[in-house]
Amino acid sequence: MRWIGGRAFLSDARIRRAARAALRAGGRPDLELSLVFVRDRELTRMHADWLGDPSPTDVLSFDLGDAGEVVTSFECARRTARARGVEPGRELSLYVVHGVLHLCGLDDRTKPERVRMRAAERAVLLSLGWEDDPEPHDELRRRRGAAP
Repeated sequence: MRWIGGRAFLSDARIRRAARAALRAGGRPDLELSLVFVRDRELTRMHADWLGDPSPTDVLSFDLGDAGEVVTSFECARRTARARGVEPGRELSLYVVHGVLHLCGLDDRTKPERVRMRAAERAVLLSLGWEDDPEPHDELRRRRGAAP
């Protein structure tokens, strides 16, 4: 686990718990993971370089076969948490869970996929003791015209 360009605001233990819970929920409990937390600018650069999309994002997942890497913007987590009125640690946990679930084969491109992904995210976060945040993130982004 690495924090690049910022200080951790969620313990390694809580982040590991979130990742392990998502791996179990997604059916890949033995997948080796690398978790990296970066600034918005770095994640946007990676999004452009690796996926050809220059828009900002909150999390990227890279499936490397026997291992996976999840790269998350800690700045986005803090900003979005403030806008939503939730704890930054919960928001960051959501991004970790979301990225790990992608590595487990869940997607969110179509409405049925998104419904399944959101249900899995919610179940994992609730199992970790985080309060429910029922407002869909997708709707918040669309209303505010903001990047994820």
